[in-house]
Amino acid sequence: MTLPRSGYTLPVFACAGAIAALLWLKERKPVPSVSVDLIEPSQIVEIPIEQVSGIKEGEALAIACSDPGDNLDLTRNTPIWTLVEFCQEAEEQIVIKGGEGIGRIVDAGGEAAIYSYAKRLLRQNLEPLLEQESKIQVTIVLPEGRSLAKRTSNAAFGVVDGLSLLGTTGISAPLSAPGQLEASLTELREKASKLRLEGGGNSENTSLSSPQPSILVFCVGENGLDLARQLDIPPERLVKTANWLGPMLVEAIVQGFKGILLFGYHGKLIKLAGGIFHTHHHLADGRLEILTAHCAQVGLPTPALQKVFTSATAENALKYLRDLDAQSASNWVNLVYSSIALAIDTRSQAYIRTHTENDVCVGSVLFDRDRQIFVKSEMGYALLSALLGFHTASRN
Repeated sequence: MTLPRSGYTLPVFACAGAIAALLWLKERKPVPSVSVDLIEPSQIVEIPIEQVSGIKEGEALAIACSDPGDNLDLTRNTPIWTLVEFCQEAEEQIVIKGGEGIGRIVDAGGEAAIYSYAKRLLRQNLEPLLEQESKIQVTIVLPEGRSLAKRTSNAAFGVVDGLSLLGTTGISAPLSAPGQLEASLTELREKASKLRLEGGGNSENTSLSSPQPSILVFCVGENGLDLARQLDIPPERLVKTANWLGPMLVEAIVQGFKGILLFGYHGKLIKLAGGIFHTHHHLADGRLEILTAHCAQVGLPTPALQKVFTSATAENALKYLRDLDAQSASNWVNLVYSSIALAIDTRSQAYIRTHTENDVCVGSVLFDRDRQIFVKSEMGYALLSALLGFHTASRN
């Protein structure tokens, strides 16, 4: 079977355009492609440049086109414009700005949604090309960004009016391409094999309090993976999952793991509470329906149920529940999402049992758009504690 082709994330193409525009300013000639150091991973890649031209003295514009690989990615072939201009009055050597089509972060006062990896990528690739006394301003424009953003969940994460330059790596893994399931299963098997060799994935080790618990963490999406790393969960336990959570759960048990921690954004993991184990929105959604059902289960009044059901997004519904709690000192968020987290665990365990006839510990940890964990199931808390306890002990 041919594995799906990886591509590159949007920051890589913005960086390529910046390099091409700066080279134009220095050499006054177009380049068909430029070399970009991805940093994460440590790899030099060649990125095509569609066009580059001077705009006026000391200012040039370059255009690259997004190539996310074999992925169902709406940014495919999206043009990224990067404007570079010498700006000697700037306070920094490289000033990075977001232009039209780059989203704004609502909770950061409208700051451009250009995140740390993108900034680091630009600075580390551009600094070697600059004279020590030179200063530049880099402005990134996504002409189609505003319209494309309407088809994403950016607003749920507090980003409006455009797309984000987000990510922790330059590689765009094809998480939604059909062949990615096999690639993800291969990664899981390799991790299991390595842990067994190191003694940390022994299928006979069933106790969560043992020195080397047999636990794997499914990080649902890039946000989940990044937050798990920040919590200092052992990296050898982390598997970034695509949308095929069902087969991944089954394979983890086949490989001998006794505990699975589901770690992800509540608007994604909530689907598992409804028995949806392929989570791509093109296949099934039902988030608000599932959320409303659990609200009813814990006794939320009918007018409030109607508000939840008609919310624009799951994040908006969570905000509404938080507002209710703030106004009346109630505890709806904890009641509702504890019910959801338990359902995620229960449904996942039932799915595994149906396909393997094995019992296993499944726990869940959910975070919001600000990447703040706000609910852990009882088993999720136990698994996370075991992992962090093991990691702390292993470094002492």
